[in-house]
Amino acid sequence: MAGGLGVLGGAFNPPHIGHLLLAQEARWRLKLDRVLLMVTGEAPHKEIEGDPGAEVRLEMATRAAAGEEVVEASALEVEREGPSYAHRTLELLAEEQPGRRLFFLVGADVAASLESWEKPERVLELAKLAVVPRQDIEMEAVDSTLERLGAADRAEIIQMPLCGVSSTMIRERVRRGQPLRHLIPEGVEELIADRELYR
Repeated sequence: MAGGLGVLGGAFNPPHIGHLLLAQEARWRLKLDRVLLMVTGEAPHKEIEGDPGAEVRLEMATRAAAGEEVVEASALEVEREGPSYAHRTLELLAEEQPGRRLFFLVGADVAASLESWEKPERVLELAKLAVVPRQDIEMEAVDSTLERLGAADRAEIIQMPLCGVSSTMIRERVRRGQPLRHLIPEGVEELIADRELYR
């Protein structure tokens, strides 16, 4: 049987070390073959703040994954028309790679809000959730959500080193002219500088 495939979805606006750290820990703990950085094309629920465009975010994610053995950026949602719904992305991956176990990597805040998604039951049918605890979210909220969706057994907890880096923080640092080294991959930093993003 094929090994597991991790799917880490997000705007990646921009990608940072926290994304790569989560990909690494999920791969190790869940014994995954690969982790996809699934770049949101058109966000279904909210506008992407300061969005340089899906193609640019995909290019940043591709640079972030460069040199990482088992992490790669996926253009699946960027190339698809219409909103980037998780259930449709997972359906396409399941069709492409039948028999492969899918893990959908999310923070506890996202897992707790799963009921507001389109077809959350389908998401949980297609993939197991790999949930990263967050200090501001009680894991009981996640458990309650999964129970209500009839999927109490469809989550794995991924403990990872605490990382306070966020895309919002990186954009703020760019605006203030603060250094970005060690917070984002070098290739991403170069692209932000070359294109004068987030200024």
